[in-house]
Amino acid sequence: MAATLLQAGPVLHGAETAGDADVSGLICGYVFSPGTQTRAIDIPAALHWLQSARETDSREFVWLHFSRSNANAEKWMRSHLALPDHYFETLLEGPGSTRIEQADNCLIAVVNDVIYDFSYDASQIATLWMCVDNRLVVSTRLHPLRSIDRLRVSVKGGEQFESPVSLLSHLLRDQADVLQQIEREASLRVDDIEDTLLAGRMDVKRGTLGALRRVFVRLRRLLAPEPGALFRLLSRPPSWFNEHDAQEFRAATEEFSAVLNDLTALQERTKLLQEEIVAHTTEQTNRSVFMLTVVTVLALPINIIAGLLGMNVGGIPLAQNPHGFWVIAAIVATFTAIAGWYVFLKRRD
Repeated sequence: MAATLLQAGPVLHGAETAGDADVSGLICGYVFSPGTQTRAIDIPAALHWLQSARETDSREFVWLHFSRSNANAEKWMRSHLALPDHYFETLLEGPGSTRIEQADNCLIAVVNDVIYDFSYDASQIATLWMCVDNRLVVSTRLHPLRSIDRLRVSVKGGEQFESPVSLLSHLLRDQADVLQQIEREASLRVDDIEDTLLAGRMDVKRGTLGALRRVFVRLRRLLAPEPGALFRLLSRPPSWFNEHDAQEFRAATEEFSAVLNDLTALQERTKLLQEEIVAHTTEQTNRSVFMLTVVTVLALPINIIAGLLGMNVGGIPLAQNPHGFWVIAAIVATFTAIAGWYVFLKRRD
């Protein structure tokens, strides 16, 4: 069976120079052959493999990983690889939610992941675009990704991959592992914040939890695969899919979904802690307002009486009485005690 991603014309021109790897934007390339050791290839070797693969019917497949930051990468792929037009349209769409769909008997995958030096910033999420056939896997990224780095380490470590689907499934599991590691680190941070709140120390800013929650929401929204697309893919897989590929792919997606559920639970914990901080802040505000109200009410009688006696008009009572001051003080004290008793009675109710 001829591989649909192999193009006959341009690959015959094999006069590639040593600098063509930079021209093409190729980051790395590997040839996988079941039962033999994986070998790395460069651009000339990749073109030679693409030409010879059309004439053989083996189980070998190749993975070519490109950098989209190289302006020539897309042009080189269009010239040398017969990729579906939908793949290049997906590249132009830019980042979106994680999804895997079929196009021309190929799998087009948009996989979101965190950049290699992720530091809990909602903007530090990058996208990997993949096109998978039975003989060729093409991936393109703009920024270095943790999951791709883990996959390359596995390949260099000698791990065997039976098919392109197993490579894609391994990538999804690596992405799930990266997300799980982020979830564990974030869980420790949330635990510390929760312990601080339980200890009665309110030195945690609500904005800190808000930033974490925004990261969790963005991770879940971008990394969660579309259930409908996965269901359609597993119910009507490409013709080159076998049962083992379907089972491996299903297991990888289920593992990824479990990690997303843990992330959702952590997001809910963060929301509850935010509400706890808001409730505590509201309680402190109410207490402060109550104290100001008490002071205002207690000072009200003396302010009223002082205002009345301070008017420069005739007929002010007790003006000539030698005990007038103490009489007024007793009246003020009485009304202040009544006002204080009323305020505290209302507070207790």
